[in-house]
Amino acid sequence: MSQPPAANLARPAILSLSINSKSALFAAYMPFIKNGGLFIPTNKGYNLGDEVFMLLQLMDDPAKLPVKGRVVWVTPANAQASKTQGVGVQFTEDDSGRQVRAKIEQVLGAHIGSNRPTHTI
Repeated sequence: MSQPPAANLARPAILSLSINSKSALFAAYMPFIKNGGLFIPTNKGYNLGDEVFMLLQLMDDPAKLPVKGRVVWVTPANAQASKTQGVGVQFTEDDSGRQVRAKIEQVLGAHIGSNRPTHTI
């Protein structure tokens, strides 16, 4: 019996992210992506489609919210308009993804529709 390729056995990367303010959460949140997502500043190299596991801490809440995701956006080093280097991670369509999206949207409330610039657009 043949073994699957080693790439299929790789575990998702783990990203830990603490967001300490509503403005930082607004700048990182990507409501325009199906299931929602977050921009995560990092200088580590990721490719589109890479699976990641995030531990997300929001402001004063000591709990770390676990959520799985997939890289759907990459901002390289030295990007135009001095954009921050990092990756956009789309939440998975499961309970953890839905819970994190709901929590973020609850915290942001009416700010979601704002025209203020973010890390992504």
